[in-house]
This record gives sequence, C-alpha cells and structure tokens, in this order.
Amino acid sequence: MEPDLFTAAAEDRQEKDPAGSPLAVRMRPRVLDEVVGQQHLLKQGSPLRRLVGEGAGGPAGPSSVILWGPPGTGKTTLAYVVSKATNKRFVELSAITAGVKEVRAVIDGARRAIGGFGKETVLFLDEIHRFSKAQQDSLLPAVENRWVTLIAATTENPYFSVISPLLSRSLLLTLEPLTDDDLRALVRRALSEERGLGSAVTLPADAESHLLRIAGGDARRALTALEAAAGSALAKSEQEITLQTLEETVDRAAVTYDKGGDQHYDVASALIKSIRGSDVDAALHYLARMIEAGEDPRFIARRLIISASEDIGLADPTALPTAVAAAQAVALIGFPEAALTLSHATIALALAPKSNSATTAIAAAMADVRAGLAGPVPPHLRDGHYKGAAKLGHAQGYVYPHDVPGAIASQQYAPDAVADKRYYEPTRYGAEARYADVVEKVRERLARGEE
Repeated sequence: MEPDLFTAAAEDRQEKDPAGSPLAVRMRPRVLDEVVGQQHLLKQGSPLRRLVGEGAGGPAGPSSVILWGPPGTGKTTLAYVVSKATNKRFVELSAITAGVKEVRAVIDGARRAIGGFGKETVLFLDEIHRFSKAQQDSLLPAVENRWVTLIAATTENPYFSVISPLLSRSLLLTLEPLTDDDLRALVRRALSEERGLGSAVTLPADAESHLLRIAGGDARRALTALEAAAGSALAKSEQEITLQTLEETVDRAAVTYDKGGDQHYDVASALIKSIRGSDVDAALHYLARMIEAGEDPRFIARRLIISASEDIGLADPTALPTAVAAAQAVALIGFPEAALTLSHATIALALAPKSNSATTAIAAAMADVRAGLAGPVPPHLRDGHYKGAAKLGHAQGYVYPHDVPGAIASQQYAPDAVADKRYYEPTRYGAEARYADVVEKVRERLARGEE
C-alpha cells in the first residue's frame, strides 16, 4: 500500500537523521549513477533509465521489469532509486505480507490516478516468487493495460517461479553478483562519506580483502559486516578495523547459497556432475556447501541414490546399496552426524567406476514405446490363470526356464515390433565387464530358439 502518515514521517526522519539506520540503508544510492555494479542494466536508453524518466518521450512507454539476482546484488536498491527519481506515483508491496486484496487496491488506485490526474503508477513488488499463481494472475490486467508499470524482484529463477503470461508481458533483467572491485568501491565509499562512517575508522588492506571474501558478492552482507566491525573497533577506542577485530566480529563466512532458490539446484547439479566426473574433491566441496547452507540431508541423499543408478549402475553394483544405506542412516540420525554418512557415500560414488548403460537402456526403450513400437504381448507370455485363457491361446507353448538346462528358455519374449532391438549396451568398466560377457552369451542362446 502507499505510505501512511506514520510511514512518511518515519522516512522523513530517517533522511534527516540517518544515524539510527543500518549502514546498508544509509549507503543506498540516491540516483542511478551512484549504483555500484550492474552496468549492463544502466546503459543509456535502458528500461531502468526510462523508468526514472530519462528518454521517456515518444509513443513507447517504459516496460514492466522483473529483476532477478542473488541476495545483495541491488534489486531493492534499484527500486528505491526509481522511487526517488521518478515523477510517477510509486507504490511498494512485499509478497511476504501482501495478497490479492492489496494488489487490487493498488490497481484501483492506479486507475483512479491515471484517469483523474494523468499520473502513472510504478508498483514495486518484492519477493514475487512467494506469490501463488492466482496472486500473480491478479497482476496481469494491470500490467497488460499499463495501469501500472511493474518492478518485480526475485531471488529465484523466474522461469520456475513466475507465471508465463506475466513473464511474457515484462522484461527480465538479470543482476550479476557484485565483483570484488564493485564491493571495494562501495566499502570505501561507506568508510569515507558522512552518511556512512564519516572517516571515523580505517580499513587496512588485509582486513579489506577478508571482508570482500566473506561478503561473497553480497553488498548488504559487506556493509553489515563493516558496520559491526567498525562498532567493535570504536568500542575499543581504536581508529583502525584490524583483521583480528573483523574476524572476531564476523565469526565465519556466510555461505553463498540460497537453499530455497535456483542456487539450490545449481549446487546440487555441480555435486552430481563432480561425482559423475570422478572428481572426489570437487564433490566434497559442493557437499560441504550444501551442508553449511542448512540443506535438507534427505534431499542430498536422494540425489546420491539417483547418481548411483544414473552414472555408476552395474559398473559397481554396491553403489546403489551404499547410497540407499546412506539415505536410511541420514533419516535415522540427522545432522550433524549425517554429514559423515553423506561424505562416506559421496566419496564412494565419486571413486566408483562409471557406466550410464542403465540410463541409456531405459531411455532407448521408452523412446520406442513413445514412438508406438509396442505391439501385442506374444500369446505364450500372456496370463493364463483365468477361465477361458486357453481357448484364446494365452500361455500356450510357454517354456518354463527352470525346466531347461541353464534356466534360459529359447523363446521370443519381446513383441514383434521390437524383437530385434538391443537396448542394453554394457561397458567393460569395473564389474560390468562380467555383465558384458553374460549378456552376449544369453542373447546367443535366445537367438537360437528363433531360427
């Protein structure tokens, strides 16, 4: 909703006396030219420039935009700059607290403003991925008819979290993690400017390097850590933020991983691909990132089970039982001890011989089925346990394999349409070499019965 008198008074007081606000809030850019990083989005004529009124003339109005990027890359900051610079009516909502009722109230207000005063409305919707499909649907008429110009922010992949009709009516702007140079410029500005720390403390090179490392490309994290360290230094009557003071203040580096967002899938993918590539050290790195980020250990265990069949299969028949046992152990003990079990399984899978023959075999068989290569089940394989089955010829002529030497009955098992298909192509890696020898002998024995 639009700010009430109390909100407006609080914002006015914050601007006049910013000392009580967090450093990250005080250092927010006031114009687009003060924004650090994201220069690919701030070129002349860009959608963001047009939103603040730069080059907005002509028949083409500014487009609605969806800002997608990791935490701390400037999504809220860009919306804040637009709110300060635009001559349009600006309304802010958060998908955490707002619903369809609030969205409709904003849209109704926007229609009144444009109809009665010719005043356009910019709606900033934070955390749009938290809106349900129905809630996102409520935005469509307003965006399509340009009753509002939408700025939506999300940390999750919009192709998964934003409905297609809304995506098609908006421009998707991707924010990149800030570089060390970007953060360095921001930190130094915060140290020197009066609205920041006003040169009350200094930050030597070693402490600055450590601060940039633990920030992980997140501007908010960098400024929060800087403010905490500066407070600690000043409390000790020190004019310099030493590396020791910084390390004491910021106990550990926060992991750059959002278990509820797209990084959840990116890191999980990297774990599995490292196992597939037999790089045990890289696999353990990604496993550690998932554990440190508080990932659900059951999710990790499920991914390991899939990997055991997808990438190892019969090259090491113990891989799947190991992964299943790990999942069962994880369910029994949980973290922190489950980290040991997951490490055990990850190392075993990464160092196991690899074969994807089980993956390619079922993929090829399913492709033929989808293509219509199915055909009727051969009559001698059909169910013969019901009355009248014999009259239909079902189960007649079936040879019970246990009644013949070697327990391999030379008869047709596949439908005619795929009788000559060979889906399983074993490798000769690890234990699968034995299966490669066996399958050839079995196929020769089966083929003799078809001659």
